[in-house]
Amino acid sequence: MMMRNNPVTLAHYLLRQSRLAQAGVLIGFWLVGEAIARTIDLGIPGGVVGFLIMLGLLMTRLVSLQSVKRGADWFVSEMLLFFLPAVVALVDHGEFVSLMGLKVLLVIVAGTLSVMVVSALTVDLCYRWSASHEPRHAGE
Repeated sequence: MMMRNNPVTLAHYLLRQSRLAQAGVLIGFWLVGEAIARTIDLGIPGGVVGFLIMLGLLMTRLVSLQSVKRGADWFVSEMLLFFLPAVVALVDHGEFVSLMGLKVLLVIVAGTLSVMVVSALTVDLCYRWSASHEPRHAGE
């Protein structure tokens, strides 16, 4: 029990046992990543940067998996809470889960494909037109 009096060992023990503390560590990495992404203007979300840092620390074993596993498992088990607004919208508008929702999905897919095809054809036509109207060099 002599080891328990050491503050570092006690903090390490509490971190491994507390799901809330581990979730706090994960949130801390997200906040650090957010600060880095905003400071450097990376164009990558701060959460991605933070979790890339976490991945690097896990791969180099500077952070043990046991120090964050329970917190990560808790986040995954409560994932539905993070999508609660979308679930509430589905409950309020049940028609999107029915045949009407399928029709809306088909319209979105067809519209997206139409825009992609028309854009590709326009770019192709513009490229061909500009290629045919380039000035010819005398040596050709």
